[in-house]
Amino acid sequence: MAKTYNDIYIATRRALRDAGVEAYGMEARLMVAQAAGKTVAQLMRDLPLYAVSGFDQTVQDMIRRRLEGEPVAYITGAWEFYGVPLEITRDVLIPRPDTEILVEAAIKLFEGRNGSPRILDLCAGSGCIGCALAVKMPGSKVILVDNDRNALSVCRRNVQKNRLDTRVMCIDADATQKPPMLLGKFDLLACNAPYVPTAEIMTLDASVRDYEPVLALDGGEDGLDIIRPVISLWKSVLKDSGTIMLEIGEGQSETVQSLLKAAGFSGISALRDAGGTDRIIVGHLAPGKEE
Repeated sequence: MAKTYNDIYIATRRALRDAGVEAYGMEARLMVAQAAGKTVAQLMRDLPLYAVSGFDQTVQDMIRRRLEGEPVAYITGAWEFYGVPLEITRDVLIPRPDTEILVEAAIKLFEGRNGSPRILDLCAGSGCIGCALAVKMPGSKVILVDNDRNALSVCRRNVQKNRLDTRVMCIDADATQKPPMLLGKFDLLACNAPYVPTAEIMTLDASVRDYEPVLALDGGEDGLDIIRPVISLWKSVLKDSGTIMLEIGEGQSETVQSLLKAAGFSGISALRDAGGTDRIIVGHLAPGKEE
């Protein structure tokens, strides 16, 4: 018997709910829409229509993968971050709501300012931070930097997906090494580097530990192996009084703030996530400290 998209959506929603998936409604919409080659809005519009033969089996395969623990973003290859649509593959981390705190702070930083701010998204991964800022700040110029070629490919596709080619560039560079010459100076350096201590990787939720790229998670013994050189080496790309914003892990706030102070940053502050944990550290390069 032929099924409508609505029939399949309701069945998917029920299967996820019964399995204890918290966001079962949203995930069901994402799966069915992706299987249909539609946006979620288009799916909602077309719910009364009959699905093509074989469509139900495609969705069933997606449900199976989800119930085995695979995150929905990898199943569908799509995600939304700060209202910006992104392609997501297993070469990059799935953007988290915590990282949106950084984007929100960056937008507020430039409110009321004249000119075209230059922004560097270091350890860009999917390019979520840089793309979101470019979309929300039409006058900005953004460079996305990562040293993983597969991640950079995802970055480039997300730049194209959001029609940002004229204002956003992607560059291959290592955050633990000196910045490439001729990179120029930036008003903001945003960085969501790997910050999970190595010993804690195996304690992460299985959906993270078993599916997300470990190189994008592992920050070394204390989680700060990448953040230290970002502060010491990459401050050189900031303009006089430029700003750095770093996403960090639990228990790292005091150490990172001390590192920023020692590197010549001032006005250092911490922004907390929904759970009350210091998640984003903000510092401003003191005048005369740029290199």
